Amino acid sequence: MSTVAQAQVREFDYVVVGGGSGGCAAAARLSEDPSVSVALIEAGPDDRGIPEVLQLNRWMELLESGYDWDYPIEPQANGNSFMRHARAKVLGGCSSHNSCIAFWPPAEDMNSWESKYGATGWNAASLWPVLKRLETNEDAGPDAPHHGDSGPVNLMNVPPNDPCGVALLKAASEFGIPTVKFNTGTTVTSGANFFQINSRADGTRSSSSVSYIHPIADRENFTLLTGLRAKKLIFDGLRCVGVELVDNQFGKTQTVRAGLELVLSAGAIDTPKLLMLSGIGPAEHLAGRGVEVLLDSPGVGINLQDHPEGVISWEAKQPMVTESTQWWEIGIFDTVDSGLDRPDLMMHYGSVPFDMHTVRRGYPSVDNAFCLTPNVTHARSRGTVTLASRDFRDKPHVDPKYFTDPEGYDMRIMIEGIRRAREIVKQPAMAEWAGRELFPGPDNNSDAELAKYITRTHNTVYHPVGSAAMGSADDAPVDAELRVKGVEGLRVADASVFPEHISVNPNITVMMIGEKCADLLKAAR
Repeated sequence: MSTVAQAQVREFDYVVVGGGSGGCAAAARLSEDPSVSVALIEAGPDDRGIPEVLQLNRWMELLESGYDWDYPIEPQANGNSFMRHARAKVLGGCSSHNSCIAFWPPAEDMNSWESKYGATGWNAASLWPVLKRLETNEDAGPDAPHHGDSGPVNLMNVPPNDPCGVALLKAASEFGIPTVKFNTGTTVTSGANFFQINSRADGTRSSSSVSYIHPIADRENFTLLTGLRAKKLIFDGLRCVGVELVDNQFGKTQTVRAGLELVLSAGAIDTPKLLMLSGIGPAEHLAGRGVEVLLDSPGVGINLQDHPEGVISWEAKQPMVTESTQWWEIGIFDTVDSGLDRPDLMMHYGSVPFDMHTVRRGYPSVDNAFCLTPNVTHARSRGTVTLASRDFRDKPHVDPKYFTDPEGYDMRIMIEGIRRAREIVKQPAMAEWAGRELFPGPDNNSDAELAKYITRTHNTVYHPVGSAAMGSADDAPVDAELRVKGVEGLRVADASVFPEHISVNPNITVMMIGEKCADLLKAAR
C-alpha cells in the first residue's frame, strides 16, 4: 500500500474521492480486478487503531468530536436552529461514526426510484442480489434464502438483553404493534423488534472500512490515501481527469489523476459542495460565489431530504442497562395514514438520557432514563446545500428547511408519533419501568403545544440524502448509471443520489450503491 508521501502527483485507473460507506465499497470491488489500479482518498484518518471509532458502543462519543465535520444548519423558520449535522471525518464515513442499524431498503422504495424517478435498473429485483452479496447475515440459511452468508458486511441480531426494551416490545404489542422480524424481504408497515446491526460479535462495528478496506489494504493494485482533503475536481474540457488535494488547511496542492473514471463519494453535503466548487451546479449561484461555471446543473444542491426526529423521554423506575451493543437497539414502525404500503412513522428506542436539545430549553434531565424518538420516514420538506464561498475550507450552507412542507404533513406525522409513543408507554407492560415523563412533559398535550416543543427541540437521525439526485428528470444531475450528466468520466456513489428517501435507516443502502457503482464501472470497461 502506497503512502501519502509517495503520492504528490499520481495517476490511477480509478480514483474514489471519499472513503465513506459508498466509497469504500466501490473502491474495494473495483480493486478485485488486478489489471486496474485504484486509489481511495479520505480526508480523515485511517480508523485502524482508534478504539472509540471501532468500538460500536462508543459511537455517541464521536458526535461533535474531532472525527466530525460538525456542520451547523442555517437558521430554521420552523425547526431547531441549534441542530447540527454530524458527518464523519474518518475512514468508513458515517458507517464509522453513527450507530449501525442495518436495514435492507424496502422493495417499494426501490421500485419507486425506478418507476417514479426514472432510475432504470434500481428496482428491488435487480438490487436485492447486490444486498445479498454484500452481507454475511446471522439469519442466512434455508429459512431465509435471500440473505447472504459470505459477504464482507456482518449483520447480527441485537440480543434481547435490555429488560426495559423487552418490556417496551410487549407494550407495543399491547398497543397493537406486533413484534416482528426485520429484513425478511417483506416491508414492515406496523411492527417492532430489536434491530439487526452491522457489527461483529465482539462489538467491533462492521463499517464499510472494517468490512471492505481492512481486509484488502495491502492489495498491490490498491492505494489508500488518508488525511487528504479535496479542493476541486480537474477537468480536461468536459471530462473529469482527477482531483486537487491538500494535506492541511494551507498545504501545497497535490494532484491525483484518474485514467478511466473518478467516483465522487463525499456524502450528501460534501458531494454537492465539491461539484459546485468544480463548476458544476446552478450557474447563477456559482457565479455569485466567484466560481467559474463549467456546467449549469440546477439540480446540484437541491432536493436535500432527511429523517427529522423528535424525542420523548421518561425517568426509569428501575436501573437501566449499563452495557449495550449501541444504546439504540429497538425500532418501531407504524402507519399514521391508512392504506400505505410503507410505514410513515418510525421510532428508535434509546436506553440513554437523550437530552441533546432539551436541556437548553429548560426541560428536566436525569441519568436513569429511556426515550423514544419518532421520525418521519418520508418527510416532504426539501432543503438545500449551497456554497458559502469559493474557498474549499468554508463549510457549506446546509438548510434542511425542516417542517416547511406547505400542507404541514411532516409536523402532523411527528405530533402523532409523540402521541403514539405515549400510548405505548402507558400500556401495562411498562408499568414497572415508566416514571415521570421528562419531556415534552404531561402539560404539553395540544397539537399547538406539541408542535412548539418539536420545533424547539427536534433532532435528526443524521440521514441527509438526495442533494445530487439520480433520475431521468432534467433537474436530476445524475443518471441511472450514476454518471454526472453533461460531463464524462465522473460518477457519484453516496447518499446524495437518492431520488427520494427510504423508509428505514439508509446505511446499508449506501453501501449497496457503492457495490452497484463498481458493477456499472466494470460493465463500462
